[in-house]
Amino acid sequence: MVQFDFPDMKAKEYDQVWQDLRNAGHANPKGLIHHVGAPTEKGMKVVDIWESAEKFNEFGKTLMPILTKQGFKATEPVVLPIYTVYDGGKSVLAS
Repeated sequence: MVQFDFPDMKAKEYDQVWQDLRNAGHANPKGLIHHVGAPTEKGMKVVDIWESAEKFNEFGKTLMPILTKQGFKATEPVVLPIYTVYDGGKSVLAS
């Protein structure tokens, strides 16, 4: 699981990051299982579930320059191993 907080990011800027990712060939980032973006009082919070840290790191090579271009500092993501996932009535222990 990867969690980012983007202080001062507005929904319009978040949408532009996704448009830039699509333009860079990442409409469906390889290895991304779930993505959630939510507005907060301070900006935007993003929580992703990736197949592996390696796939996230590979995607980051495209994401980070886009964020920099949009004027956002590279924030350190919180990366945590998943213990369990609840999905539509199913609870699956992650390994």
